[in-house]
Amino acid sequence: MNTIIEEKKAMRKSMLHARNSLNSLLAQKYSNWICAQLEILIINSNSKSLHAYIPISNEIDISPLLQKLLESNITVICPKTLPKRKLENRILHSLNQLETGIMGTKHPLQADIYQELIDFIIIPGLAFDKKKFRLGYGGGYYDNFLINHPKAQKVGIFFPFQQVDIVPTEPHDIHLDTILVKEF
Repeated sequence: MNTIIEEKKAMRKSMLHARNSLNSLLAQKYSNWICAQLEILIINSNSKSLHAYIPISNEIDISPLLQKLLESNITVICPKTLPKRKLENRILHSLNQLETGIMGTKHPLQADIYQELIDFIIIPGLAFDKKKFRLGYGGGYYDNFLINHPKAQKVGIFFPFQQVDIVPTEPHDIHLDTILVKEF
């Protein structure tokens, strides 16, 4: 009998393979759609602070949105991955001033730490279900982070093939407020 941990591991492997096989032109077109949808949500929410990942590998590329937000009055915060499933939240000043952290993640070079409340959080993932649960990369970083921001609007962004019937969940898993996805 598979345990939840084994089910998650198998699902991660399958989703990473599918995402790595995605046509790059299609991925870019889809990323552009996601950026446009996120911009609408952010504007409509009147958010003043936004937490977002800096894309790596074959993740949905939200860099154009981040650049646009840097030019607005919204504070953009990006995580630096620390040991023990912790994130250090740094203010993003430029997409040209980044450094590589553990597991190949990118974060702002300047250690301008943000410790206030966050209004809007863009969350990547490997799979999601109709109940708005997500499967992340397995480090537990976002679960530990999200629990401290219960009032923030939590938006997961995914490619359509990342939808599954049921994401295996554990008690610490937090469901999202919104999932952005559409068929190609």
